Amino acid sequence: MHPIRLILTLLLALLLTGAPGALAQADTVEALVRALPEGGYSEREKVIFALAETGDDRVARLLSVLGEGDLYLHEADGRVVAARRSGEGYAISDALSGEALGTVEKGALEKIRVNNRLRRAIDGAIAQLTLMSPRAPVRLSAARNLLKTAEPDALDLLDKALARESDADVRRVMEQARAAIVLKTETSVEEQLAAVEMLAERGDREALAMLTGALAGAAPPVQSALRSGIASVERRLALWDALQNVWYGLSLGSVLLLAAIGLAITFGVMGVINMAHGEIVMLGAYTTFAVQQVIRTSFPGLFDYSLAIALPLAFLIAALVGIAIERGIIRWLYGRPLETLLATWGLSLVLQQTVRTIFGPNNREVGNPAWMSGAFELGGLSITWNRLWIVAFALFVFAVLLAVLNRTQLGLQMRAVTQNRRMASAMGIRTPWVDAMTFGLGSGIAGMAGVALSQIDNVSPNLGQSYIIDSFMVVVFGGVGNLWGTLVGAFTLGVVNKFLEPYAGAVLGKILILVFIILFIQRRPRGLFALKGRAVDA
Repeated sequence: MHPIRLILTLLLALLLTGAPGALAQADTVEALVRALPEGGYSEREKVIFALAETGDDRVARLLSVLGEGDLYLHEADGRVVAARRSGEGYAISDALSGEALGTVEKGALEKIRVNNRLRRAIDGAIAQLTLMSPRAPVRLSAARNLLKTAEPDALDLLDKALARESDADVRRVMEQARAAIVLKTETSVEEQLAAVEMLAERGDREALAMLTGALAGAAPPVQSALRSGIASVERRLALWDALQNVWYGLSLGSVLLLAAIGLAITFGVMGVINMAHGEIVMLGAYTTFAVQQVIRTSFPGLFDYSLAIALPLAFLIAALVGIAIERGIIRWLYGRPLETLLATWGLSLVLQQTVRTIFGPNNREVGNPAWMSGAFELGGLSITWNRLWIVAFALFVFAVLLAVLNRTQLGLQMRAVTQNRRMASAMGIRTPWVDAMTFGLGSGIAGMAGVALSQIDNVSPNLGQSYIIDSFMVVVFGGVGNLWGTLVGAFTLGVVNKFLEPYAGAVLGKILILVFIILFIQRRPRGLFALKGRAVDA
């Protein structure tokens, strides 16, 4: 286009900018886009800034494509298009709307070229569009990006945006971004001190990095303020790190509680060392996988309800397997703990190989429903939804089990058998039936634990092996057969383990915990909360 024609196009755009209504703005943008291919880099830069002045949301996408070098002139109709290579040709789309326009040969397109100066202009224009956007979320996202980059060239634009900003949250992030930029520029000491105070108040790791980076070369008064701010942020981060470790410990404790609570029942009531308990947890995880496979192939709309469907099925399948194990193997081995241990260990190998034969040896994918996906920030804590739901589920299972043991006939009979089996039998309680139901209940809970663990761990034939030792440690530490002891033991060991890991490592941390439990049992052989009763005391 001739320079005079380009000038007339820009004048037309400016006139249309003053015209009322959305139609006038749309015409303005279209006219400016048509002017982009014409003239040299200087004229193109003027068009870019004129596009930014329109405030049209579509312009940000167009400028982004231009900066990437994917904007072309379609010579056949003079239309400006975005183009991507597709086979031997190019797939083109409308530069503003993104509407697909088909495929053309390379020779049909002329590239709209940019240089480094234009790229800087494009970045500034995109920042202006987003910082001045009428939508608060867009402005907030732009302010956060500017906080990360802290480009000194954006200071004037940011001041303009601050002057017109009314949203408190967006304004706070903009002020923090301005503080980060001020520390990179030659401004007055008063401004830099105010910037240090602003970033120290933010108090996160980004603020710490900004303050540390500004320390070199700062004026003496500013250096003193920077050191004070850095110390303040480090203290705050240390506190949040400790709280984060507590949360990780509670999260790990909830997993240990789910894995151990069924074992606490069978081990406490029956005195059976069940080495196949981990494999029953594994069966619950594979039940979840099977349910999700059916839902994915036949009822995809029900995926968010897959765990609600899997929970009762996992409980039922694991409980039936547990009753079968008790009736078929364990009832012949009461009073013979070594033989019970060896028999259940052999059974665990059989169950693992059975699962490998049916499902294969590889890990299986179990998805998170939408309501268990993602994370959220709580102050300086990062909390994932799946972990939070597992903590809540573990406490719910504990409460229900406590109610069953204390408020039902089965619970009364279980406690009677626990305290004195011979006396309970003499009173007419069918101890073999109680044994079978107890083992079934403990196994069913282990199956539900597998459903929860499938959301945070790999579902594989070896899933149960990761938790069986920890489960026994929890039960022994808390007190055999005592649910409150299991709860306290699980959360205590979980928190202690997470505080040891940063210093000793995961493996050495577990070893130290095991040594601690061994020493603890020397002093309290029955654990934190020992059961009472004639048979138990004997």
